Amino acid sequence: MDFGIPCLLGALNEIWLAVVLVAAGVFALSLVVFVAIYGRLWFQAYMSGAKISPLSLIGMTFRQVDARTIVQGKIMAVQAGIGTEKQSGITTRRLEAHYLAGGNVPNVIRAIIASHRADIDLDFDRAAAIDLAGRDVLEAVRTSVYPKVIDCPDVRQSQRTTLSAIAKNGVELKVRARVTVRTNIARLIGGATEETIIARVGEGIITSIGSSDTHLQVMENPDSISRAVLARGLDAQTAFEIVSIDIADIDVGENIGARLQADQAEADTRVAQAKAEVRRAMATAQEQEMKATVARNRAKVVLAEAEVPLAMAAAFREGNLERSKR
Repeated sequence: MDFGIPCLLGALNEIWLAVVLVAAGVFALSLVVFVAIYGRLWFQAYMSGAKISPLSLIGMTFRQVDARTIVQGKIMAVQAGIGTEKQSGITTRRLEAHYLAGGNVPNVIRAIIASHRADIDLDFDRAAAIDLAGRDVLEAVRTSVYPKVIDCPDVRQSQRTTLSAIAKNGVELKVRARVTVRTNIARLIGGATEETIIARVGEGIITSIGSSDTHLQVMENPDSISRAVLARGLDAQTAFEIVSIDIADIDVGENIGARLQADQAEADTRVAQAKAEVRRAMATAQEQEMKATVARNRAKVVLAEAEVPLAMAAAFREGNLERSKR
């Protein structure tokens, strides 16, 4: 018995030693696998000051999230100095959620950085909402900083290169305008797009020219069109703010009024000719009716003349003619 206890203790020690060795081996193997897969990303995040734990990197794999995209987005945010997670709201969980929702994480981070540099109020929630709505949030921020120019009419959507408008004197003017707009971040979600801006500007130009007494007034002061159109507030409920409207080209077209008057005169002439033809036809018909009446009356006279000899013969037979002579 005295020798059994030391042997049992030795066996237990060997078992515990084996368990410790196995655990150490598993840990070492796990560490090697982690370093092989996530080591570079974790070290890059650690050296950049982005707080991403190793467990978060492992969890991204099980959640089918591209860890490299999340890490690079977090590093860009930290290196750009847009604030801590509490101030900016850019946490690892929120980046993963946006990625799983189908959002473009790098584009959103770049847009927030650009807006921070340009002193534009854009937080992560609004940027993510704009991105999930299908808008290019980075392009929107760039357009807000550097306004872009759109043509009116847009040749990409229609074959027309100019707008056609007619002044009160009937002269046609062909106008091509250039509209400078910048993005309104606050109305980007739910706001109308460029097509609405182009349609409204085109309508305003046509209305302004149509209210002019002569085409010469428009030719002398093209900027009057721009002022009149801008005063209408055409950028209401749109995702853009109109900076300026410039008349790039204006040409004189046809004299629509004169052509319409000529067409009306020709139409009136045809109507008068038709009425004259109706009157002529009625006169001809009346003449034929009179001829038919004359012929009918002549026939009656002939019939009456034919009855005279018969009446005289009957008088001779009856002796009425001789008595009257006596």
